[in-house]
Amino acid sequence: MRTSLLSVLPGQVKATLRVLAASLCTLSVFTGMAKAEENEELRDLFFGSAMFHAHQENYFDAIVALDTELAQFHRLDEPELDPFSAHLGQAEFSVGDLELSYRMHREAGRAIEAVLQGDVSQPVRNEAAYRLAKIHYHKQQPANALHALEMIEGRVPMRVRSQEQFLRARVFMQLGRFDEAVELLKDLKGDESLAGFVEFNLGIAQLKSGEEARGILELTALGKKSSGKAAEQALYDKTNLLLGSHLMEAGELQLARPYFDRVNLEGPFSNRALLGAGWVEARAGRYDRALVPWKMLQDRKGTNESVQESMLAVPYAYGKLDVHSTAAINYGRALDAFGNEIDTLTASINSIRTGKFLEALRRKEATQVQNWVVALRNLPDAPETHYLLDLMASNDYQEFLRNYRDLNDLYERNEEWLKSLSAYENIIGIRRAYYEPLLPQLDDQFRKLDARIKLRFEQRDKFASRIEQMLVSRRPEYLATADEQEARLELIELHSRIAESPQEFTESTRSRVERLQGVLDLRLSTEYDGRLTEAYKHLQQLNVEIEKLQTVYQSYVRSRQAATHSYTGYDEDITRLRAQIRSTQQRLEVLMARQGRMLEALAIQELERRRTQLESYQIKARFALADSFDRANELQEQREDQRKIEQHREAQPEPLPGENPPELEAEESEEGEA
Repeated sequence: MRTSLLSVLPGQVKATLRVLAASLCTLSVFTGMAKAEENEELRDLFFGSAMFHAHQENYFDAIVALDTELAQFHRLDEPELDPFSAHLGQAEFSVGDLELSYRMHREAGRAIEAVLQGDVSQPVRNEAAYRLAKIHYHKQQPANALHALEMIEGRVPMRVRSQEQFLRARVFMQLGRFDEAVELLKDLKGDESLAGFVEFNLGIAQLKSGEEARGILELTALGKKSSGKAAEQALYDKTNLLLGSHLMEAGELQLARPYFDRVNLEGPFSNRALLGAGWVEARAGRYDRALVPWKMLQDRKGTNESVQESMLAVPYAYGKLDVHSTAAINYGRALDAFGNEIDTLTASINSIRTGKFLEALRRKEATQVQNWVVALRNLPDAPETHYLLDLMASNDYQEFLRNYRDLNDLYERNEEWLKSLSAYENIIGIRRAYYEPLLPQLDDQFRKLDARIKLRFEQRDKFASRIEQMLVSRRPEYLATADEQEARLELIELHSRIAESPQEFTESTRSRVERLQGVLDLRLSTEYDGRLTEAYKHLQQLNVEIEKLQTVYQSYVRSRQAATHSYTGYDEDITRLRAQIRSTQQRLEVLMARQGRMLEALAIQELERRRTQLESYQIKARFALADSFDRANELQEQREDQRKIEQHREAQPEPLPGENPPELEAEESEEGEA
């Protein structure tokens, strides 16, 4: 009976499965974001900036930007007027997603639970429940994840519907409910966003549910695919490698070889595939064919475990083919390689113990680019970094390494912020030195200007009041010119004098005064409407000029306040922020030291395991080398003896017998007696 596929998976491959599952969840997060952004027009530039950071995988910057925007939005008196309100729901979800991507599981859960407890529509609640379930799944809490999924009622929003069903299937698989997982995954086949991952999980679920034949067929169909994308091709290669290993362990050697042959020779699983292909042929007794993949593997990077194993496998095959001299030569090469590798491992362990490994991780070339795995690959070769990429094959080690890198990134950011605070203090000092001598003189000039402006305001108000009165009751005298006002005052004075002493004025004089008064009144009366219209126009023009004065006035007030605020009121805030950052730095130093010790301990443990393994290989190689020499010498002696016998026979040919052999003579005597 065939053994279960998962039971024979190496630990490294299981870790790879977890990495791919985590990358798929991250992919689903940004797939949902991308679909949402395609359907919604961007209304707020700050939200767009945060999403830009998110798609660049600058999760920290994106989280800070969204948290800042959400905090400011909730402090507004009329938040509905802010364009950010159009993205509020997406922003609250995105914070949880980004915190999840940044491995802030606790904060992500709180953010999404707050959405669940709010007054939101059922579709929004369903999406929040799905995202909460995803957080529990990442925290290896499948029971809690299933409980969150059971909170979903009705239909899930279209943009996360397939991801929700896929998550539910994986939760069922973790809980051992493989039959239910199979049914869900069958419904998901054909979903382009989950292509490959659905088939892989479906095959695994079928194997675990007892449908091994169907599971192998499903995984075989997946393994036959090819892609130009590295991630997809890695999934196909891994599928072929797993099936090949499973069939080889089950004794199905003829069926196993094609799966190893399908693995891309440039992919991350190529070394193990070449090793497996060789062992398939070796177990079938075809050692000459086993040498082909093993010799290809032998020329690859010597730090890889599969390559190291092939260094023993190649001479082993030569020994089986009775080519003991070649086997001995290859065993000698293996001994030299193992010795050098053991020395390198010892140097690496000692270098890690002295702290150089953590120093390498903090180098600028390893932290300044986004693709930090590529950056680590480009670090200068040194004992402390020689095995770094090999160590990263472990999922746990990758997590520790990411956490240490993030802590180091936060520490360096805080150091930059401390420098920025000092720079702000310098800027504030420069502003104070510039503005303080100027402001007293400006304030004195402003007070004089302010008095004149107020006078103009009073005059305008008085003029406007008179016009309003004239609209109610006619007051021609208000619209008289300066000459007319002067003439009017003189006429009033004459009328007063005539009234007091009429005998002093002749009739002709009084008539003339009356005639002048009539002419003036007639002019003011007949021109009243036209003059009132002109006065109103002049008032409007005056209002325009007054508004300009008010604009200048307010601009000065704002500039004066801005000048003052640019250097006052910051001392307490800067002091408080500096204290907070320094306190955070102390916590980060403790956490980095703890995380660094874990990294060093894991690295040393793995390297010591490898050194022990190589020492074991070295012992086997020594014994095999000695045995190969003995067999080669024995074979050489046998060949030499055979050669001597042949030479002797050629030199002295065997003579033909002259008489009958004794046996024939005995037979003839018996016949004669009869």
